[in-house]
Amino acid sequence: MAKVLGIGGVFVKSRDARKLRRWYSRWLGTPVGPTGVMFAPKAMPKGAVTVLALFPATTRYFSPSRSAVMVNFVVDDAGAMLERAADGGGRVVGTVRGSPYGRFGWFIDPDGNKVELWEPPGAKAKPRSGGRKRRSATGRS
Repeated sequence: MAKVLGIGGVFVKSRDARKLRRWYSRWLGTPVGPTGVMFAPKAMPKGAVTVLALFPATTRYFSPSRSAVMVNFVVDDAGAMLERAADGGGRVVGTVRGSPYGRFGWFIDPDGNKVELWEPPGAKAKPRSGGRKRRSATGRS
């Protein structure tokens, strides 16, 4: 019997799709292909999954966006990613919240869509080793 194997993509309308693709690439660091953001499955942290979450039409979870769609991105640092989105003109909604499933944060993108960021437990980016040390304001490392 035929069966569904996974999510092949999320499709969202945009007033200016090219501009929105560039915004996501610049401010969230998303890899961009000819039609939008494209991720390789192996980029996901251990334990992360892709979900098609179905909400009742009366849900307030997508508020303050009026869009019928909300995208959830798996990230390695929800707080830092919210800062990046805000630096690019995204509007942060609430604060980062922890749960047994990890940490979550939300923002409104330039088209008015609410975006959820999910940092799975243990996904926090580890500091890179090697390279030059940054100096403090006093000039000491």
